[in-house]
Amino acid sequence: MLAQPGQRGRQDTAIFAARNVTIPHMLQFDNLSLRRGPRLLFEQATLQIHPGQKVGVTGANGSGKSSLFGLILDQLHADEGDFRRPRDWVIAHVEQETPADERAAVDYVLDGDRQLRDVEKQLAIAERDGNGTRLAELHAQFDAVDGYTAPSRAGQLLSGLGFRPGDELRPVNEFSGGWRMRLNLARALMCRSDLLLLDEPTNHLDLDAVIWLENWLQSYPGTLLLISHDREFLDSVTGNIAHLEHQRLTLYSGNYSAFERLRAARLANQQADYIKQQREIAHIRSYVDRFRAKASKARQAQSRMKALERMEEIAPAHVDSPFHFSFREPEKLPDPLLNLQQVAAGYGTTAIIADVTLSLAPDSRIGLLGPNGAGKSTLIKLLAGNLPCLQGERETARDLKVGYFAQHQLEQLHPQHSPMEHMRQLDPQAREQELRDFLGNFGFSNDQALAPTRHFSGGEKSRLALALVIYQRPNLLLLDEPTNHLDLEMRQALALALQDFAGAMILVSHDRHLLRVSCDQLLLVHDGKVEEFPDSLDEYIKWLADVGRQACGESRDSDAADGINSAAARKEKKRLEAERRRQLQPLRNKVGKTETELEKLHARQVELENRLADQAIYAAERKAELQSLLLEKADLDTRCAAVELEWMTVSEELEALRAEN
Repeated sequence: MLAQPGQRGRQDTAIFAARNVTIPHMLQFDNLSLRRGPRLLFEQATLQIHPGQKVGVTGANGSGKSSLFGLILDQLHADEGDFRRPRDWVIAHVEQETPADERAAVDYVLDGDRQLRDVEKQLAIAERDGNGTRLAELHAQFDAVDGYTAPSRAGQLLSGLGFRPGDELRPVNEFSGGWRMRLNLARALMCRSDLLLLDEPTNHLDLDAVIWLENWLQSYPGTLLLISHDREFLDSVTGNIAHLEHQRLTLYSGNYSAFERLRAARLANQQADYIKQQREIAHIRSYVDRFRAKASKARQAQSRMKALERMEEIAPAHVDSPFHFSFREPEKLPDPLLNLQQVAAGYGTTAIIADVTLSLAPDSRIGLLGPNGAGKSTLIKLLAGNLPCLQGERETARDLKVGYFAQHQLEQLHPQHSPMEHMRQLDPQAREQELRDFLGNFGFSNDQALAPTRHFSGGEKSRLALALVIYQRPNLLLLDEPTNHLDLEMRQALALALQDFAGAMILVSHDRHLLRVSCDQLLLVHDGKVEEFPDSLDEYIKWLADVGRQACGESRDSDAADGINSAAARKEKKRLEAERRRQLQPLRNKVGKTETELEKLHARQVELENRLADQAIYAAERKAELQSLLLEKADLDTRCAAVELEWMTVSEELEALRAEN
């Protein structure tokens, strides 16, 4: 049922009351075809999206989802057919670039409310001109657009997206790339939009922020088009699915689960796929049966049982996936693999987590939960051996082999190297066909297996980084947000592969489906502690809500106390901010220094590569010059790797200290 203006709640009224606009017609696609260069993305698309509808846009990477948004934003134009949208609709979308802005984060977010900013500009002009009548009119408009509560609304958006108290006053250019994307998202949500376009909004969010955004979007009264590869997020937010497949754009009624059932029924009628899907179902069913035999009656185990049975249901909808891989059997499986005894870990001398005792057996399947900044990634780095113990002991088995996946590893891929070259560096003795077959399971076939990674998308880089981890046959798998940039088919393939992984696994993910089907134990990282969470993932969502309510109560108490001596509180706040800047400055300087050095080294690398690409250098009479260049290139590559490692280490330490402050 479509949301009508008279049915909007108080929250909607607060945001949209000032817009006395009759809701116009719809988004209309008439026999529309769209190309990017010579490649046809989709053709003969005919569909309507009505006001208030929430539509999930799905399809494989490269199928044209982002180009569809470009069409709606008038950045691309149809090659055939027509697209129409109401002229007076205000469209909000998340910018992909964030300027190096020195203004406070809250001011940057407030810019999303263009109507508010317009009234403010007119107020400034009227005040300058001393126009009292105009000032009175504009103050009435300012009140109508909720200008007095705008900073509070912007603060609520920032808080919901994981920013800490005080972050709203930090300059935009102090935040890292992932946090700037959150600022762009907050800015888009601040806009008084009729149409909201969100392209993978959960990519840079943790589970807490994903749940908050989910609730926010459920109450959004406008029209929503959402590109996402998170099935639970799509199920909770959308009521229609626009699917891009085989150069067709089709609109389905119902959420993503309903779409999967429809697609499964259609594929089941295709005999060749039917045989394949029955094998897939049998594989999952055998795992469900094995798990049922040893599962306890605990709520968490029962929750995983339901999730695995759900995997059995959705398997037919993914039989034509291009991704089919499994983890290679670890060479050895010592028990235990790793022990932590009353360990504290953090950055510098600052402990983020303390008194951690944990033993990992080969069959450990652990999901890490906890609010943003609580220390989940810190624990993962500690287990990986990338962080030292500040106290306590980390004991490892002699044959421990860690496979560690984190987002920063995507940046460690060599941009000039192909997937085949990356594989060759891992296993120089392997036969080329074996490596090609392995890469093909991850979607790198034919020419793409030989293409430089510098042109790869985020999803392609994530797939390659996962492939490199899997090939090394780890017996302890540490996955820190592995699904960022991965499409639904690759996520499904990863979930299936994890069922048969023989070693231990620890997972941090905002993808609740992956957590449900992969983990039979949950650990909660909170208040510097790591403790078992005995309930199911659904109970954790309720726990988060309770923590949020308690925090709001504490905030109100603090506000009342500040009112007694607000001047002193502001002075103390400024002092603490100055102290924090003083503490962070040496690390900022070091990051800047290493970035400058890397730029110089990379520039020299390009220069040497260009000279070595010149066939004339390989003439016999220039042999000495060639040897000199090759020696310099080898030395330069070594220096680059060392400086990149230093830059990454210092950057992570800086981000950790910022999160704690």
